[in-house]
Amino acid sequence: MLRLKEMRLKAKLSQQELAKRAGIGQSTIHYIETGRKSPTYKVLEKLATALDVSVADLLEERHSSLSSIS
Repeated sequence: MLRLKEMRLKAKLSQQELAKRAGIGQSTIHYIETGRKSPTYKVLEKLATALDVSVADLLEERHSSLSSIS
């Protein structure tokens, strides 16, 4: 699951602000965040750069239930 919205909110950015930083349309961010569109790798790279995170950070899923397994 893509963590775009979580990362955007953590950076205190609106969809419009992130779109401007990433050089993509605000509607693209909306569609990605709502699951109506899957981003290309190029778009993921632009978003990661704009958020100052790695593409892997955007794609990372949190598995809290697995962290307690030894």
